[in-house]
Amino acid sequence: MIKKEANLKEDIFNMDTLESAPIRDGFGHGLVEAGEKDGRVLALCADLMESTRTHWFYEKFPERYIELGVAEQNLATVASGLANYGKVPFMTSYAAFNPGRNNEQIRTTISLNNVPVKVVGSHAGVSVGPDGATHQALEDIALMRVQPNMVVLVPCDEEEARKATLAAAETGTPVYLRLAREKTPKFTTAETPFEVGKAQLFFEPEGGDPDVGIIASGSLVHNALVAASTLENEGVKVSVLNLATVKPLDKRALVSLAKTAGAIVTVEEHQIAGGMGSAVAEVLASEYPVPMEFIGVDDQYGQSGAPDELISHYGMDAPHIIEAAKRVIARK
Repeated sequence: MIKKEANLKEDIFNMDTLESAPIRDGFGHGLVEAGEKDGRVLALCADLMESTRTHWFYEKFPERYIELGVAEQNLATVASGLANYGKVPFMTSYAAFNPGRNNEQIRTTISLNNVPVKVVGSHAGVSVGPDGATHQALEDIALMRVQPNMVVLVPCDEEEARKATLAAAETGTPVYLRLAREKTPKFTTAETPFEVGKAQLFFEPEGGDPDVGIIASGSLVHNALVAASTLENEGVKVSVLNLATVKPLDKRALVSLAKTAGAIVTVEEHQIAGGMGSAVAEVLASEYPVPMEFIGVDDQYGQSGAPDELISHYGMDAPHIIEAAKRVIARK
């Protein structure tokens, strides 16, 4: 059942009434709010103002917006210089290019120097759709979580992206903020808890320990909740943990879920290798090993197609999550 304290929307499973919105919209609105709170906040973009939703910030604060053009390496170095002089720059582009194209500059000028640049990777995952493999970033979490000093945030819907943006502005550290392009269910609310470094339990059994724990992040959290509801109707007890912060990990919550469930499924729109699931596995391997299944893209590149079609093709929809949960329970 949906955890009451999560304060999710009541119609979370009614797709006829549940509102949808692009996760990137939450970033755009949150950036304006952050700019209103703190005059040090700047927006930098690589010729994708409307796509990254930084155009709303530009309309409100044109003097605090910098257009770099198609020059993502320069985007990172300019942002690092501004941060070194006391600004809080949000640098934005598609995740395939930022951090995909400028990873070395992020490493050398931002993470190494521990300056508070916020790297915003929009249009991540295969749900970019028809843009195809070149624009479908599936390696970005792996690139960013390995860098010392870097916080990695992967919000699950528009409202959580707004909160994550506001929180990112205040960390005083480098942050990678991962955003999806396509409209996805908007199922959290202003009252849903969010805290950097803290996982949130969204779904729990009515009584007793869960048979399986599902750990999800980003745009697939709603799919994980749909899968949990279906499993619950079949008599399977499920907990769903929303892992919006991939780094630093909430190790206590991960170990607690592993201990009570005895089996874990991770769900993410990213390569299985090196992503959120790998991060969870690293923790549990040393703290409390349990059988695991990993939902994500399995060592492949993306391709052109409709977003939902691609999510299903690569095994990341609710039916595939249900199958993975049943497999891992059988291995307990």
